[in-house]
Amino acid sequence: MRKLIQALPLWFMLPAGICVAVFYVIPVLLTFVFSFTTMGADTGILGNRYVLSETALVRLRDTDLDPMLVQRLGEKAFIFDKAGLEALAGSAVSPATVREIERRLAGKVYRSEKRLFADLKRLKNRPRSFTERKTIARAVKRTVRDREFASARELRAALSELGIHPRKHELRTILDLTNTSWRWTLSNYRELVSSQFSGKILANTAFYVALTLVFNVGFALALALMTFYLPQGQAKFFRAVWLIPRISPSVIYVLLWKWFTYDSGFMSYFLGFVGVPAQNFLLEYPWTFVVIINGMVGASMGLIIFSSAMHAIPKPLLYASQVDGAYPMQQVLRIILPQLRWPILFITCYQTMSLLTSFEYILLTTAGGPGFYTTEVWALYAFHSALSNYFGNFRYGYGATLSVVLVIFGIALSLLYLRFFNFRKLVVDPPIEN
Repeated sequence: MRKLIQALPLWFMLPAGICVAVFYVIPVLLTFVFSFTTMGADTGILGNRYVLSETALVRLRDTDLDPMLVQRLGEKAFIFDKAGLEALAGSAVSPATVREIERRLAGKVYRSEKRLFADLKRLKNRPRSFTERKTIARAVKRTVRDREFASARELRAALSELGIHPRKHELRTILDLTNTSWRWTLSNYRELVSSQFSGKILANTAFYVALTLVFNVGFALALALMTFYLPQGQAKFFRAVWLIPRISPSVIYVLLWKWFTYDSGFMSYFLGFVGVPAQNFLLEYPWTFVVIINGMVGASMGLIIFSSAMHAIPKPLLYASQVDGAYPMQQVLRIILPQLRWPILFITCYQTMSLLTSFEYILLTTAGGPGFYTTEVWALYAFHSALSNYFGNFRYGYGATLSVVLVIFGIALSLLYLRFFNFRKLVVDPPIEN
């Protein structure tokens, strides 16, 4: 019984451990694995896939393969074999026509639809309409073009059905150029290093994180200090108002900012009275508003954390400083700020990780523009590469590579913060006790 009681804390921690593994550890490990692959929308994330697409045919024409062989690969045939006749029996073709086809055309292969239609017209129970003839053609049609094959064996079998028997070296070329499955590769990292856009997007990210972080932490600290010296009722109202950006739905929040900055919006209307021409301020000064929009959200959270930490400072310490003649600014510099090192470390680390990985407000405001990668940050670049871009070329592997780099940056910055704030000293027993 005693052992069971001693093991209870472990059982209570089990759900948390499962959540951490499922929602953090496993996704991070899978992202790291995917970064060494060519996974994308064309390859999928499952096994081998062989597709003889138009692109593959063009590439095959550029090889030393026999042009007649390449031409036959792109053709279609109409085969009245067992599978074709079964498909025909399940179609809307009249039973009398199907029986006569089984009797007279079984085993025949047609290379053109025109010759097939010519033989169908000679049947006693011939199809009466063009639609019925097309139905028969679709039921017995065979082609390897634009079909997906799960293995090389399936593709070879389909080629044999069409009477195509390439030599070994020809088959290897066909399999290599039609294989759309993902492969293990280091090309994602090589492309990342050599890409002309990586430097610009990295600079955008550093600029965005640094400027917004200063706004988040500095403005939140200033707001917390101002409300700390306000009467309690006014301070509570002020903090509640500053929570609005945090609790507002992202889409509604950004729409309000867009209305505020449009050429027919609030800013243009009132600035027009002082001679400023109407313009879309969000597009003219994108970084300014990207920082402000994100900064307001981050500052509202920091305000609550810093305010709570300030109210946890022992009151006798502040009263004693007032008796000694300390001004509010001296209290801030000598008493309050030294006691806020832990909250400042937490807010700085949290906001840095949040700014590195979040991109929803940038996506909703500028989508990385205006123009070419003007406000594109690393996390948004990873999202566009892997899941959403104009060309529909979704590259899961490359997006995972960008995410891995982001995780490395986050870990490095976290260790730097712990060193800068002297984490070991922060976790010792506090020198001031109630």
